[in-house]
Amino acid sequence: MTNYQEDGIFIAGHNGMVGSAIMRRLQSLGYKNLITRDRNELNLLDQRAVEAFFSKNKIKQVYMAAAKVGGIHANNTYPAEFIYENLVMQTNVINSAHMNGVQKLLFLGSSCIYPVAAPQPMAESDLLQGKLEPTNEPYAIAKIAGIKLCESYNRQYGRDYRSVMPTNLYGPNDNYHPDNSHVIPALLRRFHEAVLYNKDEVVIWGSGSPKREFLHVDDMASASVYVMELSRDVYERHTQPMLSHINVGTGEDCTIRELAETISQVTGFKGRVIFDATKPDGAPRKLMDVSRIELLGWKSSINLRSGLREAYEWFSENGLKARSS
Repeated sequence: MTNYQEDGIFIAGHNGMVGSAIMRRLQSLGYKNLITRDRNELNLLDQRAVEAFFSKNKIKQVYMAAAKVGGIHANNTYPAEFIYENLVMQTNVINSAHMNGVQKLLFLGSSCIYPVAAPQPMAESDLLQGKLEPTNEPYAIAKIAGIKLCESYNRQYGRDYRSVMPTNLYGPNDNYHPDNSHVIPALLRRFHEAVLYNKDEVVIWGSGSPKREFLHVDDMASASVYVMELSRDVYERHTQPMLSHINVGTGEDCTIRELAETISQVTGFKGRVIFDATKPDGAPRKLMDVSRIELLGWKSSINLRSGLREAYEWFSENGLKARSS
């Protein structure tokens, strides 16, 4: 076993969908010294607590997967919490890592960092080239700040802090809250309940024509570890000091109508799927340009149908109570 597999690795947000997937990935690769803390053990919003945690533990790497996340409704309802909590958590973790000599860190962002009118597919160079989507602007601003925080420590102190920007994620440990979840868990729950209560139709907001890209969280975990393990020379050869983040996605998208029809089949729903075109559609398309990470040698491997089937199996086994409160 190589030395780096023995290094202390802190996974911030290990109970969440992305953090737990990174845990599984690292364990499958033979990493042993994985350091985690539940929220009741370490409040990442508490600067002194985070600083004390880093000073007491021999941490060599950090995966910053902790974040306050949610769908359009949650972002619109709690904009103050979304910008404040994300800014504070990531600042506490990144600065404490630096102050305690942690050289390697991976920051996880979001595709919402790109302008609402960005050309499709969205390339890393589109960052800061236009206005953001108003509904999740506070969250996006926080994530952009996280990228720039990493870049600033790299430029000033020679740190090796990297950033990856995933497209829409789904999979085990997703949030199935009826109001605050993203589109896939929301639809999985809605179709599941329609089957459970013998409903003959499911109504979905919008025309169904917008196109979205979806990435299974296990693919995201695979990409995260892959990027973290790249040599610094290779990483810096494919990035720039002030444009260092890397998109992670499948490079393929589908319409919301196609997504709903696939979820209908996966859940066994036999009724009608109705699209309420009087409701807003959102952006017509959001697709990531993944040429940079593919040049680096990584490509997604889980297709949408099989990924949705696995996600639904997890949801069925864990019940409606799973991350739904």
